[in-house]
Amino acid sequence: MTLAFTFPGQGSQAVGMGKELAETYTEAKAVFDEVDEALGEKLSATMFDGPEDVLTLTANAQPALMAVSVAVARILAAKGFDLKSKVSFVAGHSLGEYAAHAAVGTFSLADTARLLRIRGNAMQAAVPVGVGAMAAIIGLEDDAVKAICTNAASATSGVCQIANDNGGGQLVISGSKVAVETAAEAAKEAGAKRALLLPVSAPFHCALMQPAAEAMAKALAEVTANAPVVPVVTNVNVAPETDPAVLTDLLVKQVTGQVRWRETVEWFGANGVTTLAEIGSGKVLTGLARRINRDLAGVAINTPADIEAFLETNA
Repeated sequence: MTLAFTFPGQGSQAVGMGKELAETYTEAKAVFDEVDEALGEKLSATMFDGPEDVLTLTANAQPALMAVSVAVARILAAKGFDLKSKVSFVAGHSLGEYAAHAAVGTFSLADTARLLRIRGNAMQAAVPVGVGAMAAIIGLEDDAVKAICTNAASATSGVCQIANDNGGGQLVISGSKVAVETAAEAAKEAGAKRALLLPVSAPFHCALMQPAAEAMAKALAEVTANAPVVPVVTNVNVAPETDPAVLTDLLVKQVTGQVRWRETVEWFGANGVTTLAEIGSGKVLTGLARRINRDLAGVAINTPADIEAFLETNA
C-alpha cells in the first residue's frame, strides 16, 4: 500500500469538532490549547460548543479545521505512526493545504493558526459583502464551464472563473455577483444538471481575492518555513514540492488560483498512491475521491474509533 494524507477545507466544520479527541487524547488537548494561545482566544470552546454561526465565520472555521487535522496527525505520531516513512505525499483542499504544512513541519502550529486567522480575515475583507458570489455547476465538463465563465466575464465586464474543480462533474465558479449569476444561467441553458448560487460570504479563489493574496504574501514572509518531511502536492501546480520558498509562493498564488482537486486525486492514482486517508473533520474529501477514482481506497480519520481502527492496520 502507498499512502497519501489529505486535509479537508472549509465546509467540513461542525459544532463538536475535536471535542471527543480532546477528551480522549492529551495530544489533542495540547494542540487545541496551543491554537487558543496563538490566537489569544478560546477558539476550542467555539469548536466544541458553538454557536454554529460563529464557528462558520471564515476567520474561525479555517484555524479550527486545521487544529483538528493536526490533532489527529499528532495522535497518530504519538502512537507510533511515523509520517515520514509511511506517508508518500500530503495535500489539502484550499485551507487544508495549511493543515498539511503544519502536519509535515513546514510551519509551526502556532504560526499556521495565526496565518489562517489572517487569511480568513483578509479573504472576508477583500470584497464588500454582496459584490461577489460563487456558484456550483454540476454536470458540465471543465472546458465548457471555462468558456461560459469567459463569456460571462466579457458580457458583464466582471470577474468569473473556476474556483474549485472538485471532480465528479462538480465545479465551483467565483467572481463578480452579476458575472457569476450570468454564468449560472448560461450553464443551465448549456445542459448543466444544476447551477446553484452558494451561501458564501465572499468570492474565494478568484482574481477579486488579490488584496487577500497580498496580505498573505506579507504574512508568509514573516514566518519561518521549513522543508516538509513529506512532499506536499499543491493546489496550484498539482505537483509534489519540498522547497519552502516555492511552497510559500504557491500559497500566495492559491488565494486567487483554482483548487485543482480532481487533478490532485488523479495525480495520486497516476503516481502509485493506492490509499487516501482524510485527516480531520468530516468525510468530504473521501467522498470526492471515490467519485474521481474508484481504484483508490479511502478512509476518513477524525474520531478515536477511526484512529484506533487505522492504527490496527497501519501501525
